[in-house]
Amino acid sequence: MEQLQRKTGGDGLSNRDVVNEDRISELPEALLVDKLSSLRTKTPIATSVLSKSWKSVWKLLPNLKFDSDYHHTFSEDVSRTLILHKAPVLESLHLMVGCECDALQMGLLVGIAFARHVRKLVLELSFPWRGSVKFPGALCRCNNTLEILELKGSILLDLSSPVCFKSLRKMYLSHVSFKDKESISNLFCGCPCLEDLAVCRFSKADVGVFTIAVPSLQRLSLVDEYYPKAVKGYVINAPSLNYLYINEFDGVELCLIQKAPELVEAKIYSVYHIKNENILETLTPAKRLSLDLSPLHIKHPTGKIFYQLLSLELHTKEDEWWHLLSLMLDSSPKLQILKLIDPYLYSNKYSRIGWKWNRPKCVPECLLFHLETFEWKGYEWQREDEKEVATYILKNARRLKKATLSTKFINSKKLKKLKKRREMLNQLATEVRASDSCHLVLESETF
Repeated sequence: MEQLQRKTGGDGLSNRDVVNEDRISELPEALLVDKLSSLRTKTPIATSVLSKSWKSVWKLLPNLKFDSDYHHTFSEDVSRTLILHKAPVLESLHLMVGCECDALQMGLLVGIAFARHVRKLVLELSFPWRGSVKFPGALCRCNNTLEILELKGSILLDLSSPVCFKSLRKMYLSHVSFKDKESISNLFCGCPCLEDLAVCRFSKADVGVFTIAVPSLQRLSLVDEYYPKAVKGYVINAPSLNYLYINEFDGVELCLIQKAPELVEAKIYSVYHIKNENILETLTPAKRLSLDLSPLHIKHPTGKIFYQLLSLELHTKEDEWWHLLSLMLDSSPKLQILKLIDPYLYSNKYSRIGWKWNRPKCVPECLLFHLETFEWKGYEWQREDEKEVATYILKNARRLKKATLSTKFINSKKLKKLKKRREMLNQLATEVRASDSCHLVLESETF
């Protein structure tokens, strides 16, 4: 028993020694920096009291992130922290400002960040009740290190002369305002290496025509959910463009896209009522297209052929979408993948009443020689026009390998409707198919 007590007591002393040991100090500095970099900067600063070796670790963090939390000394606190920062490279600085911030304070923060050769700058200002704060354009005339710039919220770009961002590759602008069209030009012309640009504009009537002229641009995303009367549209000049995303263009006077011979993929959603446009004509070099637009309002290029198009995704929620389908099938001789998508989960018996599909006069070349995959999500089995489209493709696609049709949801309690759907799908499965090797998959959903 005495030996057991001595042994137990010895273990107890050893455990206390372990508890009192400062194991955090033994961690490699590189590991500490890596773990702390994922946190908002105020947390690593606060934890510096936990260990002697942590006191200065936060000064070496390559990524800094500050949130004002409506703290009115935010600008002074961040400035002090940046001055004390000692990392050889400031990879990123993310500032989320919810308290009032004037142009002088913003200039101070951006100026210190540029002096530290920051590579990624994210600036978010969220106090719309106070108006926009002018971005310090004078600090943008000679910068060789900034690679990514994200500006969001109540920021005004008033650029009387071109910027000079020699290394900038990515830019994201959301809710920002421009003083005039000259400011837009001075921003883009000073970014000779810009490859990726995203612009989100909401209720911004700052300039009538938003012109994007960037020879080096490869990826472009544009979103504009609301157009005041003062906004006329977009002009895009990007000869190196290979990816284009457009969403929510409704009622503008023009969307002029100049030649984009390098275009590979384009996604065009919710584009209506454009008075002067050449969107589809510009997309002819693309290999992959995703379209959600009304054929009643969009001009189809006469005599133009989508000679490189391999994959087409067409949304079917708009009236007469099958008219656009016929045009695209006729114009895409090498098409291999066709996807039809209805985003609505449930059937709408009042939609497209009285419309009739006009099938192509001759079987399109893509159906005869190239189409291999056909997918239809939201297939409305009870509609004769949609059944006619599905049957036509199955009967004429000679190289088809797989066809998948997924129906919309039906209440599991509606037994008669479920039975009718099963009968209609079985009937479709018995239709003659041009391809003997085609694998037909019919998927039905209930809730």
